[in-house]
Amino acid sequence: MQPADLQLNPLRSSNDRRLLRIAGPAALVIFGVTGDLAQRKLLPAIYDLANRGLLSPAFSLVGFGRREWSDQQFAEFVLTAVRNGARTPFRQKVWDQLAAGLRFVTGAFDDPDAYIALDDTLSELARTRGTRGNAAYYLSIPPRHFSAVCDHLARQGLANHDDQTWRRVVIEKPFGHDLRSAQALNAVVERVFAPDDIFRIDHYLGKETVQNILAFRFANSIFEPLWNANYVDHVQITMAEDIGIGGRAGYYDGIGAARDVIQNHLLQLLALTAMEEPTSLTPSALRREKIKVLGALGLPDDLAVHTARGQYLGGWQGGRQVRGYLDEEGIAPDSVTETYAAFRVDVHTRRWAGVPFYLRAGKRLGRRVTEIALVFKQIPQQLFGTHQTAALGPNALVIRVQPDEGITLRFGSKVPDTNMTVRDVSMDFTYGHSFAEASPEAYERLILDVLLGDPPLFPRHREVELGWQVLDPIEQFWASNGRPEGYRAGTWGPSSADRMLALDNREWRRP
Repeated sequence: MQPADLQLNPLRSSNDRRLLRIAGPAALVIFGVTGDLAQRKLLPAIYDLANRGLLSPAFSLVGFGRREWSDQQFAEFVLTAVRNGARTPFRQKVWDQLAAGLRFVTGAFDDPDAYIALDDTLSELARTRGTRGNAAYYLSIPPRHFSAVCDHLARQGLANHDDQTWRRVVIEKPFGHDLRSAQALNAVVERVFAPDDIFRIDHYLGKETVQNILAFRFANSIFEPLWNANYVDHVQITMAEDIGIGGRAGYYDGIGAARDVIQNHLLQLLALTAMEEPTSLTPSALRREKIKVLGALGLPDDLAVHTARGQYLGGWQGGRQVRGYLDEEGIAPDSVTETYAAFRVDVHTRRWAGVPFYLRAGKRLGRRVTEIALVFKQIPQQLFGTHQTAALGPNALVIRVQPDEGITLRFGSKVPDTNMTVRDVSMDFTYGHSFAEASPEAYERLILDVLLGDPPLFPRHREVELGWQVLDPIEQFWASNGRPEGYRAGTWGPSSADRMLALDNREWRRP
């Protein structure tokens, strides 16, 4: 780190042993910069990266949208987003440096003249800011616009690069709505950008706890020997939200919980949980092991009993009355979109033979939590009587992705009295208690990785397609089998989900 960087960023010191990598000169172009995602996540994350000294002084940000804004008006918009959403303190010197590289290009996604103006803007930034012609295009827009944007970038030569420069594209989920549409979407992007230049954002993979799965499994000797079918009874992966759809009716209706988060977020969590140890932490090695797991997934024969879907009803949650899904603004009264989805999937590898993985996701559930729970087999209780272990459940290792990121180990311990009674206790690790530095937001890590050209946390098209191969049969089954089952807001989903596990003599965790 140069002395000037240290002066700019007092949050880091010259003897910092974290050896964080700093992005080189580049411009980031955000299509859809006035949207909700950019305002809440992307723009604050960019400022936080700058505040941590992880962006080059030459870094420049270009907004692309329909509004007739000057660069100054765009800067005011970005400043508002930063003040509202940044997690690090506001520092005028950091802002001034960032603001000097802000530009705005007015135009529609299908307007050729707008891409000429974008080309001129990127050339000006290369001359005046020293971006060296490097550019990443962040498509924070609906997938239906991907084709037009990619085609115009290609026609204007904005995707071209040589050995001295790079051009990359970043796309947000959903990556299609089924296998066929995902393949078509991949074809659109890959006819313009090389596979190594395509970054598919899955923000869950940027969360600190998700990345810690690799360290937890492969840097410790006490857990990996138990991480298999000899000791694990089953695995539960949960993403529960206590909110409804809010103002997302236009996006959510017709998509549903399974397509929205299970096909991408939860299957990626499954892959990291079930994968074999990679030969290295390089992107290709990690991807190779994840693809092996996703390719080994299989569904039970009877989807009627091994899947569940629901739709939240009105009720009381958090001390207030909330509406049911069909009463939400913008939702058709006959909608069959599920707000809760759960199913069993098996991993047909030697390590996991006979161990079911249960995935569930839903809205208006008991609380907000995302977790991976390895539930271990119970030992034969020959030493202790039934009355002595009545309060003892199976041992469990729970990785909490959000909120309160950390890891909990549940095991049995003797109750401190004269009787030999054993009940559950927990050992708990949280990031906030163990580390002085707060975890960066997921988008900070992911945007930095894009600028560094480091893609280990970004799924390739093969991973996306394998995910749809798992989900498509379930969606097709649901489409021909009536309506989702209703469940009350604030509960843990429809009764069919409980029956699904009861048939396997198991039950869902109540986080």
